[in-house]
Amino acid sequence: MILIMPSPFRLDLTRRMTYRPTTRFILAWALGFLLFAVALGATTSTPNVISLASVSAVTADVETGELLVAKHADAVMSIASITKLMTAMVVLDSGASLNEWLPIGGWESKLGKNAYSRIRITSQARRTDLLRIALMSSENRAAYNLGLNHPGGIGAFITAMNAKAKSLGMTRSNFVDPMGLSPDNRSTARDLARMVTAAHRYPEIRDYSTTRQYTVRFRAPRYQLGYGNTNPLTRSSRWNVLLSKTGYLKESGRCLVMVTEADGQVVAMVMLNSLGTRSPLGDAGRMRRYLETGARGNVAKAARDYERKMIRSYGLETSLEKSLETSSKTSLKKPAKAFTKGQNLRG
Repeated sequence: MILIMPSPFRLDLTRRMTYRPTTRFILAWALGFLLFAVALGATTSTPNVISLASVSAVTADVETGELLVAKHADAVMSIASITKLMTAMVVLDSGASLNEWLPIGGWESKLGKNAYSRIRITSQARRTDLLRIALMSSENRAAYNLGLNHPGGIGAFITAMNAKAKSLGMTRSNFVDPMGLSPDNRSTARDLARMVTAAHRYPEIRDYSTTRQYTVRFRAPRYQLGYGNTNPLTRSSRWNVLLSKTGYLKESGRCLVMVTEADGQVVAMVMLNSLGTRSPLGDAGRMRRYLETGARGNVAKAARDYERKMIRSYGLETSLEKSLETSSKTSLKKPAKAFTKGQNLRG
């Protein structure tokens, strides 16, 4: 990082060191400012690189863990149904049969009172179908019953979620339910990039989360329900979406995470807290164009006003930054103890 001072303060270090006290003070101030700027760069990035509607956002190279775009990457926020990616990993890690038929139970938590679902209580569905519609269509009763039918029930399932987060190095994350209905499911864009990268290693999550349309056949009683993907980009010929999850709560705003391709790289994108249903989709396009062309993009006034209001409410600075320090290039890698020989971040 090079700091070029305005012309009155430039110092010719080839001259003899015979500075007056004023000059010596200016030199000390300049060096202090330089050290401050370098320290700031270790956790933030270059301001005014790209315009985004999301309050917090990250794009990371899935293979290397390098942060390619970062905006308030370490701000802790509610993540809504992005939570269901962690739910899916815990289900798959448990080794439970995906073909097992599970009884559908009613809500045992007040969190479910505002959660709409078409699934009939006391009917049955296969675990694989509940997992698929929880990911692709964000079906809350499906996600809840995945936890309910876990050995030890919901409590043990939530414990496993937080243990998984810890193993991935998600140090600023906390999970309190498998659906994402509580605003207390919280994380950061940086932590979620770790989670998305880990989830991308699971073939079932890649497949289920990007399914466009699916019909679930239930039994006892027998009926069927059709579901669509909540991310329109999974149906777009202009996008190769390899993993996807959407989320929304009043407290979290519109959220989207996905794995896709940009500028010849497989990247994890995280977008947290934007105004409208289209805003995170627009941010995904803006980040991809930035990586491919350097275009900074534009954000609609209403979305920009919302973003600024939220930034003030979180007490965040209004700068958008791109990572400068070498430390950011490895910031998304799993701890060394979590790797097996030859393992890397490729899914």
